[in-house]
Amino acid sequence: MPVKKAKTVEKTTLTASERALKCAELAYDKKAYDICVRDISRISSIADYMVIISGSSDKQNQAICDSIRTGLKKFGKVNDIEGATDGKWIVMDYGDVLVHIFHDQIRRYYDLDGLWGMAPELELPPEIKASRKESDF
Repeated sequence: MPVKKAKTVEKTTLTASERALKCAELAYDKKAYDICVRDISRISSIADYMVIISGSSDKQNQAICDSIRTGLKKFGKVNDIEGATDGKWIVMDYGDVLVHIFHDQIRRYYDLDGLWGMAPELELPPEIKASRKESDF
């Protein structure tokens, strides 16, 4: 009699923090840098987490957006995406997680990092945390 293999059960839902960290990981896979994940749940009702990401070009930002969208598809659809056509500032709304993908200049100008600076940062894996733009060294 053949031996049955145990089925692996793949998780189909993510907590808000797992979704935020997955967004950071998928962005890092596309060479995003200066990735920051903030827990805004105690200071805002718009979402639980905000992921702020930098890319070097419109095309890279669009690739980061696409990577996040397709990578999270099995866990649920994105509610809305704004700015993907232009690629300079892309906002992805997952309900409990907001993802902002910026060009450097636009990120500095709007300074969401400073605006949400009172929100605690989630601990990221060391390689993601260390990802900085090469010119910053």
